[in-house]
Amino acid sequence: MTQRPVFTVGITGGSGSGKTYFLQGLAARFSDKEMCLISQDNYYKPRDQQPVDENGVRNFDLPVSIDRDAFRADLLKLKAGQDVEKLQYTFNNPTAEPKILLFKAAPVLVVEGLFVQYFEEIAGELDLRVFVEAKDHIKLGRRIRRDQVERGYDLDDVLYRYQYHVMPVYDTLIEPLKHQADLVIPNNHHFSRALEVLVAFLRSKAEVSGT
Repeated sequence: MTQRPVFTVGITGGSGSGKTYFLQGLAARFSDKEMCLISQDNYYKPRDQQPVDENGVRNFDLPVSIDRDAFRADLLKLKAGQDVEKLQYTFNNPTAEPKILLFKAAPVLVVEGLFVQYFEEIAGELDLRVFVEAKDHIKLGRRIRRDQVERGYDLDDVLYRYQYHVMPVYDTLIEPLKHQADLVIPNNHHFSRALEVLVAFLRSKAEVSGT
């Protein structure tokens, strides 16, 4: 039987834009038989291969931080109808025991991460490009809450990385991609209506591809 085309969505946006929360809402509306979600976060290179800035701080916010070859290889497997197993990446918590993650091929494939639209070989596989954005002060507040409150990072470290790692990459490499996106979702306060529009559209794609 001929493999029906997989509809592939790439979702990106700056750190603190609310991508994770948006994706949680999206995934909750589909079964794993309808949608597969893979994240760039599980394709970081090992910690000892990460670039170090002039002050000796590892920078995880550069394109070279990602194993883009492995990322693309797994993307192509899922598009070909093959399931993928991947060891969870736990660089931000060295005491955590990594799990084996199973990604099941599905009619709709959602690929998310900072560089999914920046890497040309990934962007070329996308049928729909979604950009989630928020104002800078809102993104910073969310980043502080996530890294300081939830992960216990030092506030000075959070602010340093945001100023010298996060924002320079966003301003030069990520924000310009917004003008190439098919759908831009503002997330300063809520995204409920935009989410419902995207859900309805992707449900139609899941039904067509799955028949």
